[in-house]
Amino acid sequence: MKKLFFLIFLLYCLYGNSQKLQHIDPPFWWTDMPVSTLQLMLHGVNIGKLTPEFIYPGVTIKEVKSLENPNYLIINMSLTDVESGDIQIRLKEGNKTRVTFNYTIKQRTSDTKRNLGFDSSDVIYLLMPDRFANGNSENDTVDGMLEAADRSKPNGRHGGDIKGVADRLDYIKDLGMTAVWLTPTFENDMKPEYGAYHGYAATDLYKIDRRFGSNEEFKSFVQKAHDKDIKVIMDMIHNHVGDQHWWLKDLPSKDWFHDFEKYGTTNFRGEVQSDPHASQYDLDKLQKGWFVPELADLDQRNPILASYLIQNSIWWIEYSGVDGIRMDTYVYPYKDYLSNWVESVMNAYPSFNIVGEAWVERVAHESYWQQDKSGEDDGYNSKLPSVTDFQIMFALDRALIDDFGWKNGLSELYYAVSQDRLYSDPNQNVVFIDNHDIERFYTKMGEDPDLFKMGYAYLMTIRGIPQVYYGTELMLANSPVQGDGRKRADMIGGWEEDSRSVFTAEGRTTQEQEAYEYVKKLTNWRKNATAIHHGKLTHFIPEDNSYVYFRHTNDQAVMVIMNRNDQPKSFERKRFAKILADYSTGVNVLDGTSIDVSKDFKVGPKQTAIFDLKK
Repeated sequence: MKKLFFLIFLLYCLYGNSQKLQHIDPPFWWTDMPVSTLQLMLHGVNIGKLTPEFIYPGVTIKEVKSLENPNYLIINMSLTDVESGDIQIRLKEGNKTRVTFNYTIKQRTSDTKRNLGFDSSDVIYLLMPDRFANGNSENDTVDGMLEAADRSKPNGRHGGDIKGVADRLDYIKDLGMTAVWLTPTFENDMKPEYGAYHGYAATDLYKIDRRFGSNEEFKSFVQKAHDKDIKVIMDMIHNHVGDQHWWLKDLPSKDWFHDFEKYGTTNFRGEVQSDPHASQYDLDKLQKGWFVPELADLDQRNPILASYLIQNSIWWIEYSGVDGIRMDTYVYPYKDYLSNWVESVMNAYPSFNIVGEAWVERVAHESYWQQDKSGEDDGYNSKLPSVTDFQIMFALDRALIDDFGWKNGLSELYYAVSQDRLYSDPNQNVVFIDNHDIERFYTKMGEDPDLFKMGYAYLMTIRGIPQVYYGTELMLANSPVQGDGRKRADMIGGWEEDSRSVFTAEGRTTQEQEAYEYVKKLTNWRKNATAIHHGKLTHFIPEDNSYVYFRHTNDQAVMVIMNRNDQPKSFERKRFAKILADYSTGVNVLDGTSIDVSKDFKVGPKQTAIFDLKK
């Protein structure tokens, strides 16, 4: 009997001390942070029933919260003049310590070449790590993760990674790009049938996907990019997480996610958020519906979740040194949460920049999401510096494909830009001709090289911050496959088994090389074109299938002429006389030829001609 009691006592002791932490988020913190509070989320069996206790100079517990699920414990701390070191935290049940762990406070870096933001002097190169280059074949398939690499599947994982991008930073720099935006690199441990190579189905917001690399490798990549004067923009998603996220395996609380059974999938109509006449039904469907059944929709009204997401952004900014954030599906979450998130990040990092994906159908709906927008009846201020300018992309597609008319063809560009008064700062808009969700521009242009060049030249000269999708520099077209994979082909030469490499002149076809040289020359020219970066935009009503606009400052001017005709076109100087008065010559930035702008001049067919004006 004594042996039995001893065994029971031993099992009790072992059980009583067997509680383990499965997650500690964030995993560590820093001294001298621009925020003075820290929310620690602890996750483990019955952790929520325990009481935290520690003594550490400059750190005090403000509040301890338990969630509906007893496996979670939230510790809100206040930090003042904290030194680096380990905080020994004890989780107690009464007088007994059940769990002890060290929480590390690291010394914050003094490096000033980080968190720099991005602006209209930059050109952003957007790429998908899985499809760009495979720098480490050993991480293509990782034991214990749900999807292996298989390049035969257009909508599956192909094995590209962070090292592959890092190894080709010189290629990106030589093109003239000054910033690189990687689609999300968070862990996306999703079932193979979903195809989470794109990164928009996070299953752990504090981990880089091991098939892309590691947290340390991402941080090193950012440093390597900075050493080459290339900024890094990190892609984030606060609207949803993947259905394999560990939260869904042990739900923190019933209000952590929206109810899929009640709301189903979203209506995808971001315009509802700014519609003064929107029904509550439509608004609920937008905000509370899931993007797809595999993407669990977050309820940011939960204050603990909201703090978690905001703190996660600040953690990655501080940890990695990234210069900006692109926030996915920006128009879907609760807009008050979004403005609070932006304000928190920008207050902490004033030199930073954020662009929100606002995929809507009209300029007024787009401009609603930019900060300090005046005249809104609902009084909403998003605090968001930059929006994705879908309106320019829509207009450019129609401008180059449709026949010219009062409302059609090149007139579309005039109508889009003429509404810039609706934005607080249109020069902060991110402009683009395609991206990972859009048909490739060369395909949209019917694989016409002249139209492709016209569109790219427009992108490099219109107001805003241009974004270039990987492969655009090669006039890459859609692949002949089904699904989104058709827009997301591998860069040939990014894998050892590829028969050629587009990363070298020798590996490019004649057409690819022609496109590459065009893009490289124009993008590098833009680096020093201050009138394009910050100059005023003056445009003239399109006439006779042509459109003329100027970018100008007090001491520099650029004239851009879009001639969509199949024949050369003459232009009367008197129409542009006010701007041209101080200039005598226009030098073509692509071929160095000159025109005399003191008299009428002519421009060749199917081109966007760009002239540096000289006195």
